[in-house]
Amino acid sequence: MTDLSNRPILPIAQRPRLLEMTGVSKVFNSTVMALDGMNLTVNEGDFLSLLGPSGCGKSTALRLIAGLMRPTSGRIGWIGAHDRGDIGVVFQEPTLMPWATVARNVWLPFRLRGESFASVRDRVGTALELVGLENFRDAYPRELSGGMKMRVSIARAFVTNPRLILMDEPFAALDEITRQKLNDDLLALKAKIGCTVIFVTHSVFESVFLSDRIVVMAARPGRVVQELTVGAPYPRDMEFRTSPDYAAQTHVVSDALRRAMGDHSNDHL
Repeated sequence: MTDLSNRPILPIAQRPRLLEMTGVSKVFNSTVMALDGMNLTVNEGDFLSLLGPSGCGKSTALRLIAGLMRPTSGRIGWIGAHDRGDIGVVFQEPTLMPWATVARNVWLPFRLRGESFASVRDRVGTALELVGLENFRDAYPRELSGGMKMRVSIARAFVTNPRLILMDEPFAALDEITRQKLNDDLLALKAKIGCTVIFVTHSVFESVFLSDRIVVMAARPGRVVQELTVGAPYPRDMEFRTSPDYAAQTHVVSDALRRAMGDHSNDHL
């Protein structure tokens, strides 16, 4: 029924490289430097969060990796062969087609590749089961809550079984209870699929709960200033959220973010 494979997740030190950003810079309108010399290695199976203030280039980095824009300088290279089906993207807004049912929205990546709905019906159904929406396949976006719409967007990103999922602050607009539930569900889904995730967030708490690697970025110009590892084992749940280890990890990451912001911290006052 399903084409979603369960890729094994190795310890960080043993993971093969998936892609590398080397000296990547991005300048807009010849004056605004969104990224300056960004270096980043992404490994198979990582849950990697890009954490930083607004304007530090997190979303720009994600769009460069997705191929939605080209770097001004530097290189983004995949290790080994890849094609466009290797990437799934979840944006901050669900970006669903209002005239299409939930199932037809999830079918969209296949439709763009010329594959009929009938030929992938089972894969669409499996993706909806994985996000808990199997009973809403014939519903329309207007009938869904904000959290359910985001689940549809996640199912659409995962349905092609990509090697890499890019997520640009997908839960930022949701209430805290829904956000925590979707954090839980995202980790469970990643464990089932075994893919790699790059996750953009402003939230220290979200980055520590989800990630095994956190890349802290600073603005003006956008750049990587520190990388941190979260050593807590998966699966993670409410017990981890309320543990001394979680509190200690969030303290470390908060300090790193504060240092990254440096003199610019006063700009937000």
